[in-house]
Amino acid sequence: MRSYGAVLSLPGMRAVFAAHAVSMLGTIGAEVALSILIFERTGSPLLSALVLVCSFLPYAIGGTLFSSFADRFPARRVLVTCNLLSATGVAAMLVPGMPVAGLLGLLLCIGMIAPIFAGARAASLAYLLPAELFPVGRSLLRAIGQTAVLTGFAAGGIAVAAIGAKSLLVVEVVTFLLSAVLIGTGTPRTPAGERTGNAVRDSWTGIKYLFADRRLRNLILLTWVAPAFSSLPDGLAVAYTAQVGTAAAAAGAMFTGYAVGGVLGELVVARFTPSVRRRLVVPFLIASQLPAIAFLAEPPIPVAACLLAVSGAGYAFNQGIDPLILEAVEPSRRGRLFTVQSSGLMAIQGVSIALGGVVGSFIAPNLTIAAAGVLGTITTLLIARRALATETRQPLTEALR
Repeated sequence: MRSYGAVLSLPGMRAVFAAHAVSMLGTIGAEVALSILIFERTGSPLLSALVLVCSFLPYAIGGTLFSSFADRFPARRVLVTCNLLSATGVAAMLVPGMPVAGLLGLLLCIGMIAPIFAGARAASLAYLLPAELFPVGRSLLRAIGQTAVLTGFAAGGIAVAAIGAKSLLVVEVVTFLLSAVLIGTGTPRTPAGERTGNAVRDSWTGIKYLFADRRLRNLILLTWVAPAFSSLPDGLAVAYTAQVGTAAAAAGAMFTGYAVGGVLGELVVARFTPSVRRRLVVPFLIASQLPAIAFLAEPPIPVAACLLAVSGAGYAFNQGIDPLILEAVEPSRRGRLFTVQSSGLMAIQGVSIALGGVVGSFIAPNLTIAAAGVLGTITTLLIARRALATETRQPLTEALR
């Protein structure tokens, strides 16, 4: 794609995105290997499922307590350090006799590092890319992430079958080290921010500053709430296959549909001009929510997968929101902003999927998904109205021009 090519042609960008792809595959592979390893050791589906819980939960903790690290030190140093710490954590999982509690604890620690890494990476892109290419750069990160999800879980399962869970963990150590080398040797240096007082206190102060601005607060909430509703069907995919009388394995088609739609949406919208991306924010928000309402009709799995692909494509609304967020925060606080944004996104998606599972235990899965579509459409449009309104309070349609 021409726009992605413009990003990758800049100095250091190929290393940044290659490192992102490698570390994403490493993270997903580690989750697959660890869940299988714990199940093999304990035979407990619950303990195996806790791997996913321990992957979501730390984002909220790490993003809240340590967001200032993304601003206090040069981004390249933060990114390399995060990769080295993650490699050390995965290596510790290989210690013979490591108890299950220790394995999950190490996964929690690695998970708390992840939002700092994401925040520092986004902040470095804001320094290294021209303003008009920043949303394209973040779009490429999301496209790589979705592609890694598509390939990582499948490849991880195949790799475990071929070489075993522990051998795959060794591979994950290597991927984190490779990511550190790519960033350390291939990316330009970016300046550090101010170091004022205690890091945890500074993180909390920065969060309060970010959310004190009403428009910035609504922009961040919009990037959280829309995917929180649209990702809810993932948590009910297996239950939905049972409802329509299809084998549970067909749930994979629903997971794949959403991810494929997300990648295609990013690829297409990245070619548009900034003004067009801005005008498409609301249509894409609607596209991310409305397809869920069609689950009222209990569509067959192929149709359900297509509906979720449309919903995933709507996630490209972020390309119109990212420039507004960048404009609304001063450079010295960008690391904290992006750390909080990424950690909040992961946390709220985890909560949303869990709540969907609870509600789906009492109400038919298709009705739960459809209700999420209705609530998601209303909620995201209300937040968008506040987030996208101009200072003169023009109508939303005018503000989008």
